[in-house]
Amino acid sequence: MPMLVIEGTYRVIGARPDGDSVRFYPTDPGRWDLVPGPHKVERNRTGGAQLRLDAIDALETHYIPAHGHELHQPPPFAQGAADALTAWLGFTAVEHDGRGTITAAQPAQSPGFILTRGADMYGRCIALAGRGPAPGADGGWLRVDVELLRQTANHQQLADGLAYPTYYTKLYVDLRAALTTVVQEARIAAKGLWPDDTTTTGGKIDGLVSLTESVVLLPKLFRRLADYLVLGAGDPSLAGFKAFLDQRADRVLILSTGEFTGLSTVVEVTEQTVRLSHPPEDLVFEER
Repeated sequence: MPMLVIEGTYRVIGARPDGDSVRFYPTDPGRWDLVPGPHKVERNRTGGAQLRLDAIDALETHYIPAHGHELHQPPPFAQGAADALTAWLGFTAVEHDGRGTITAAQPAQSPGFILTRGADMYGRCIALAGRGPAPGADGGWLRVDVELLRQTANHQQLADGLAYPTYYTKLYVDLRAALTTVVQEARIAAKGLWPDDTTTTGGKIDGLVSLTESVVLLPKLFRRLADYLVLGAGDPSLAGFKAFLDQRADRVLILSTGEFTGLSTVVEVTEQTVRLSHPPEDLVFEER
């Protein structure tokens, strides 16, 4: 899988990184212009941009639904994944304010590299995140194999059970297969969030409190539930949730059946319980 190599540094002070997103500053900010695809990488005045770590989805530390206030998933796993990512990238002595913004860390920046093939519709660079020297020339293209994948934060977060696999259509098959293997190993070993996961067994959602404080499930499903419940203005009924999913028009490929369908077809709702009929690693979402 050929990917663009960009060298630079990670910085976390003044930011709110979570378990699958962090700010990256290229040594040469002009490298962002080399990222292909229909969406441009949005960067700040000093060249920094937010990364979305490819193929993984950590529990939300700060999600803002349309027409709602900031929400989170159960903090032990959401904040735990964020702390693990900053530590893996080389930051220590991390301090937060009351809203989760990092106010201090050592060092102020940590060297690393990213491997990318595009940005998402929100301007975030979709990337594999590595630490230390880049494995290829800055601004050049490099074939990314499974061995190199194992050296990234994406792989580490899944191996430690700190994030869910969330695949999109641009991820190559061999890399996806390798990530699925470590996901299944982490689940069998009961690492991280997996002993508490309700994605396929069913999570009882009585409203926003249970969704944010106790139910551990795939963040993409959490975000759709949060949007739906906020739209319901206090009504906890899930009777209209599948219809709401159809309105959102998320498209997904079910690997085990080869069917390309809407997200609602793999979501089951029984009164106040929601579950996926397929494990997350059996789904590949369409990138918008």
